Amino acid sequence: MAESMTTAPSQARHDEPCYDIAHLAHVEILTPTLKDSVQFFVNVVGLTETERAGDSVYLRGWDDYEHHTLKLTAADAPGIAHYAFRTTSQPALERRIAALEAHGVAYEWTNGDRGHGPAVRFQDPDGHQVELYYETEWYQPPSDKRPALKNQAQAFPARGANARRLDHLNLLAKDIPASRRFMQDVLGARLTEQIVFEDGSEKAVWFSVNNKSYDLAIAEDHSGANARLHHVTYAVDSREDVLKAADICLDSGIEIETGPHKHAIQQTFFLYVFEPGGNRFEFCNAGARLILAPDWQTIVWSEEERKKGQAWGLPTIESFHTYGTPPVDDT
Repeated sequence: MAESMTTAPSQARHDEPCYDIAHLAHVEILTPTLKDSVQFFVNVVGLTETERAGDSVYLRGWDDYEHHTLKLTAADAPGIAHYAFRTTSQPALERRIAALEAHGVAYEWTNGDRGHGPAVRFQDPDGHQVELYYETEWYQPPSDKRPALKNQAQAFPARGANARRLDHLNLLAKDIPASRRFMQDVLGARLTEQIVFEDGSEKAVWFSVNNKSYDLAIAEDHSGANARLHHVTYAVDSREDVLKAADICLDSGIEIETGPHKHAIQQTFFLYVFEPGGNRFEFCNAGARLILAPDWQTIVWSEEERKKGQAWGLPTIESFHTYGTPPVDDT
């Protein structure tokens, strides 16, 4: 009986699980074609426009509870401006600020943006702009978007792929070990899966800040550049909705990069496309794997395993490893 009650084998762990970060809250991406990008996210992805201010448009999935989860801002080139996490409480925010100070990370306070209160802004080791905040505005749907089911954020839009919520973000970084340590030691994220080659080099890492299998992924930037975006992902309700999204993109003249298919790592069913501004976008199924084990052991994938391709053997398309935004000339 005693043997049947033992816990999982021991592994190297940083600390007790930290749940100061609640979830990935929003992402601001840059686009040189704001009007066309807005049309893509509203009519193809199915997001709802919440507000416009200056050169920015704020959008959300139909079951995202906050004011917005995506901010599109006009710029000369595509890329990422910043991403944000919401903390689980005001004391949790203060604990993360203390962690920033303890690790010598410079930060500044902002008055917040549309839809949320004061935020702490800082850079991760690769130069990506990150925000942490707690005070937020819950979305209040107008009468024509009020749901019959009071436990969802708004009525089902029946438009485009009907994206339900922001799912995860994938960044590119020059120094993966530094980014991993930052996410673990400063923000308290759990490393759920990673790629480590035979020479010991870390190529990609996946993090969870709650019970989802991942909220943030960071992959090695083969160009050697800093602070670039790989893709942002919204979840639809089912695998069949990902398939339908492919048809919608085809009909809408949206370039499909790869998929629909299934990743081996994290098992996400995916479709990758390029929105009109040039940023990579992913549709995925909302039935994300959950990490319920408090002593979850990081899954490590080898170089040989990665070479086998996706879950059903399809090789990963070359552009998936080489393209990011803003584009760089790495020839």
